[in-house]
Amino acid sequence: MRIAIMQPYFLPYIGYFQLINAVDKFIFYDDVSFINKGWINRNRILLNGKDHLFTIALKSASQNKLINQIEICKQNNKIVKTIKQAYSKAPYFKDVFTLIQQVFDKMNETKSISKIAEISVKMVSNYLNLSTFFITSSEKYSYTQNLYREKRLIDICQENGANIYINSSSGKILYNHESFKENGIKLFFIKNNINTYKQFNNDFIPRLSIIDVMMFNDKKTITEFLNNYEIE
Repeated sequence: MRIAIMQPYFLPYIGYFQLINAVDKFIFYDDVSFINKGWINRNRILLNGKDHLFTIALKSASQNKLINQIEICKQNNKIVKTIKQAYSKAPYFKDVFTLIQQVFDKMNETKSISKIAEISVKMVSNYLNLSTFFITSSEKYSYTQNLYREKRLIDICQENGANIYINSSSGKILYNHESFKENGIKLFFIKNNINTYKQFNNDFIPRLSIIDVMMFNDKKTITEFLNNYEIE
């Protein structure tokens, strides 16, 4: 059983989905501190040949709050218009823009940035035919909140019978292989290999939102991209 645990990001870059693709269960880590100027409510798209940052407006966002305690503002229609402007001539615009509109429509059903981020990831995963099982930490593992960071991850892995925990490469400075090994869990890190692809006639700009990948590539090609990673 392979498991990953990660904060919910809104329409994240393809590396996030490579991590999802690499595991059997993916835990949305929504009951940890919000990160200001992180990727929970922001990402980048291609606009007029340059990378453009879009941000979901939030109410009283603070690193002193948990992610699932922060609410979104409803004035986010401008982002949809910007995405339409940016990609209206992209080869897969019609189907992908319909999906993006559906994601933003879900903002009328929830006030939570963690929930709309989860929804965005699940809807894209469904579009890409990923079979990973999703769980939300606050809904199932809130009783572990008092545990130290590494111990909590180990406890969640054990609750799921996972013997392999895969983290993003940024976790190398945070987590110790031996601590996991002592609890019967192998710790690995994913190395995301990002494929280049044609973005209109521009020089390639990597690590944009998954929106960009879907606008310019068919599902078969994206599946190949999703499998282009290494486990270290």
